[in-house]
Amino acid sequence: MSDDGHRRNGNHDHLQDDARLDAVLNEVGPRLRRIRRERGATLGALSEATGISVSTLSRLESGGRRPSLELLLPIARAHQVALDELVGAPPVGDPRVRAKPIVRGGRTMYPLTARPGGLQAYKVIHKVFGETPEPRTHEGYEWLYVLSGRLRLVLGDHDVVLTPGEAAEFDTRVPHWFGCADDTPVEFLSLFGPQGERMHVRARPKGG
Repeated sequence: MSDDGHRRNGNHDHLQDDARLDAVLNEVGPRLRRIRRERGATLGALSEATGISVSTLSRLESGGRRPSLELLLPIARAHQVALDELVGAPPVGDPRVRAKPIVRGGRTMYPLTARPGGLQAYKVIHKVFGETPEPRTHEGYEWLYVLSGRLRLVLGDHDVVLTPGEAAEFDTRVPHWFGCADDTPVEFLSLFGPQGERMHVRARPKGG
């Protein structure tokens, strides 16, 4: 195939990825409205519970505001639902998942975003037990949301265990590590802010 043919195919695939991502984002608004109405909540009540203005919530539901993690996390907490229920993250094994999983040791990462740069989201299943934490640092910001199992997070001087429905967010320049808290797999959503995937410094725990 000629270079022009490769470029055309690459552009076509990129357009398809963009179209799929836009389709997922377009479904978030109606899903937010449905969940809110199922719970009998008004926009005003949800605004008080989340601290998000009524106008922003209304624009989210109508599709006039692009969903972001900063907006969806407090809404998920207020409705007491898993974050992936709001964004419609496909379950593992769903044939509609087209992105190739990334497998690194006992960790399998399913990309949920297709565009390079910006916010990158992954659904992660971690199956390595009894690991010794080796905190690392890198540029960016990260959010974690546990779907099932127990996730151990070592962050600076903190060593905590997150359970389903709990979230954590942190500056990734702080030494951090996360993995299974016990001998069962943990499934969670991982979202990176700009350049969050570029690790460049490795730091061992104190006394390590």
